[in-house]
This record gives sequence, structure tokens and C-alpha cells, in this order.
Amino acid sequence: MPASLNILIMGASYGSLLASKILFGGHKVHLVCLPAEADLINAEGFRVRLPVRGRKDPVELDSRKLSGKVTAGGAGGLNPADYDLIGLAMQEPQYRSPGVRELLDAVAKSRVPCMSIMNMPPLSYVKRIAGLDYEALKAAYTDPSVWDNFDPGSITLCSPDPQAIRPPDEKVNVLQVTLPTNFKVARFDSEKSTAILRRLEEEIDAVRYQVPEGKIELPVHLRVHNSIFVPLAKWAMLLAGNYRCVTKDGMRTAQEAVHSDIETSRSVYNFVNDLCVKLGANPNDLVPFEKYAGAAQSLTRPASAARALQNGAPYIERADKLVQLIARQKGLSNPAVDAQVALVDSRLEANRRKAAA
Repeated sequence: MPASLNILIMGASYGSLLASKILFGGHKVHLVCLPAEADLINAEGFRVRLPVRGRKDPVELDSRKLSGKVTAGGAGGLNPADYDLIGLAMQEPQYRSPGVRELLDAVAKSRVPCMSIMNMPPLSYVKRIAGLDYEALKAAYTDPSVWDNFDPGSITLCSPDPQAIRPPDEKVNVLQVTLPTNFKVARFDSEKSTAILRRLEEEIDAVRYQVPEGKIELPVHLRVHNSIFVPLAKWAMLLAGNYRCVTKDGMRTAQEAVHSDIETSRSVYNFVNDLCVKLGANPNDLVPFEKYAGAAQSLTRPASAARALQNGAPYIERADKLVQLIARQKGLSNPAVDAQVALVDSRLEANRRKAAA
């Protein structure tokens, strides 16, 4: 493996969190983003603020002061074969947009190991789960054809468990981590590709960051798992919390979504976990509801899906619908899940009608 890796990450908002960890290893990271973001990152780098247990103030990582090198630019003029690993850190509907779609297709054909950091698992990753009718799952995707040319063996899923926001009163190259949990990634089919993930895992684990009081360990690690089901632990959280931030006429915080009706939240959460076990997950790899409910106490903003709907988005990631469709194939359903999926469907339909008017 080369002394330093060349890594491409599509999406600079959430992508900068993983990039900040990778840069400690001395690697080169290129972020694909909008022109204004790229100009700012190329001129000033990016900042990631991490809360650290026992410290009043967060630690601010400045990409320019880390040992690796970060660059940024648009989706054009890139050759995926130049990279050792490619990360997908945009929202699923963005992959069909002009320029991004062509780059994603080039990534698929290159067979360079590709790690998705999306709430919505790419359809090509879902194909690593045996025994499903994949054709019937396409209805959950904004444009399922963007995944057609991927070899399922060369794509993996990294659960975007750490929560982060862009502070509204700051420049777009600042990311504030609000829940500093770990990234959980499934191995690739190939040991050679998985070795890249294990190397990054070890390097991130070894980081000790200098602050005035001495060298400290930073939160947010990368955890590599042999089971392809581990990243799916996020599904229960999404359906019990994120999508239930969407209400008939607006939105609520994730904390309210989970705790205003804790029994419904628990029933949805356990339904999704049980489905993951039916698909092949080990129950010990999933997060128990109590642990999630505790973490949800600090989620004091509506989830990004709810904010996008509220802002009139015609398309959002539909992990809720994907889970519903997979459950149906296993002869399972949950009334609260069905009601929430129908609500999101109707809100999106209204947004599309408005956009077309």
C-alpha cells in the first residue's frame, strides 16, 4: 500500500468530518463540492469542531494544520482511477444531478473501492444482502439507475452515526459535531480493499491531539466490521427518530419525535431491529433502544430530511420507504411505519406539485 493514500470524497459538508480524521494520517483528500465551497476550502481549508468529554470548549481542527493535504473542486475533470478509495458523502437525491451523475458512473466503472457514508444505502450495497427482490426496492430511490454500473463487491456502507451541522452564522467551511459517535463501516468483499479501511481505522485510533492541557484522544473513530449488517443499525434510529420529525404540517426535533410518544418510538425501533436480524444481522451488533433514546435527548434540531421537506425539497432520502419495502418482502409491517411513509409521500407530492406550478 502506498505511503500516503489518495482519497476522493464526494460531498464536503459531512465529508469534511471524515476528511479531518483521514488527514491525521498524512493522506491526500480531494473534496467534490459546489464552486463557492471549493474556493473557500482551497483558500482557507475547513474547520471541524469536536466536543470532547471533560472539556468545556470543543476542539477545533483546522485542516491546514493537519499532516495531510486537502483540495476541493467540482465534479468535472476527475479520473476515479487516480484514487485509492472514494467516499460518497452527499444526500442520495444529489447523485442524479448533472456532473455528479457522470462522476458517480465513472466511479462505478473504475471498480475503485467505494465507501458510502449515506443514510440511504446505495442500491448496489443492498444487493450484498442475499434473498431480496432488488427490482421491487427501486421505488425507494430518487433515481435507482445511477447505481446500475456498480459491482456490489466494490462498494461498502459506512453508517453516518456522528451527527454534525453547519452553524448557520458561520462560513460554509465550518462543521460543528453535535453527537461525536463512531463511523461504523462494513468490510469490502476484497481483503485488499478492506486493508485500506483497517489502515485508516488504526491511524485514527492512534491520534493524540495537542491542546493546552496536554495530548488528548479525540472522539469519532472509524470502526471496521466483518458483518455487512452493522451499518444498518442506523435504520432503526432513522425510522424511530429522523423521519418522525416530519409532521402533517411542519416538523419537530428528533428529541420530541422520540420522547413525545416513547412507546410508539420503541415499537418502530424494535420492529426495524427485528427486520435487520431476519436479514442476517447479529442482535449484538445492533444498538438497543434505551441507548438510542438516551442519545436522542441531545438531538434538539429537526433531522435533515424534515428540514429539506419543510424547505420545499421535491426529493429526499427515503430510507423509511426502503425499510418498509424490505419488510413487506419478509411479510412484515408496522402501522406507525406505514403511516409515517404515507405522510412523507404526501408531503413530497405537495412539494412537487408546488414546484411544477
